[in-house]
Amino acid sequence: MNLLYLEIMPPEKTLSMVEVVKKYGNKLLYFIKGKVNISEDAEDILQEVWYQTSKITDLSELENLSAWLYAVTRNKITDSYRKKKDDLLADFSFEDEDGEINIKEILLADDSNDPDAQLFKDLFWAELMAALDELPEKQRLVFVQNEMEGKTLQMIAEEEGENIKTIISRKSYATKHLRKRLQTLYTDLKS
Repeated sequence: MNLLYLEIMPPEKTLSMVEVVKKYGNKLLYFIKGKVNISEDAEDILQEVWYQTSKITDLSELENLSAWLYAVTRNKITDSYRKKKDDLLADFSFEDEDGEINIKEILLADDSNDPDAQLFKDLFWAELMAALDELPEKQRLVFVQNEMEGKTLQMIAEEEGENIKTIISRKSYATKHLRKRLQTLYTDLKS
């Protein structure tokens, strides 16, 4: 019966970019929103998908347009998570009377010609991982999921079946411990 149905169906015509957007736009946006917390981020990701799609001169050359669109979308979501992870490093900054030292700038700087900077990076990451290991498991989990994986505290609360105030408290304890533990690095950096 399926073979008969396939034989009767006319071959798919070549779709224009406008038709592709109309046909797949809402489906892709719904897919992205299921993976991204912020609606504006989802729309930005979709725009990046459309931009990449617009670079293809003949969409009919794609064997399976739907599969290709979803693959591109998944890649754009992954890229967004990676970028967000880098942005979360901005939270690792300390203020002193002279201003603010931003750890993110140091950790993401190109230090291929600066062995001291590379040494500091390696030391920072080693100290951060050691400090995270000292935390109770639930505090560590909340901190890692929120700061390094980019999940909202509300998402974590829902996933863990916990009250949001409990999750906020765990994050607060973890942050205090890490700041105290990494204070020595900050002091060394200032001097």
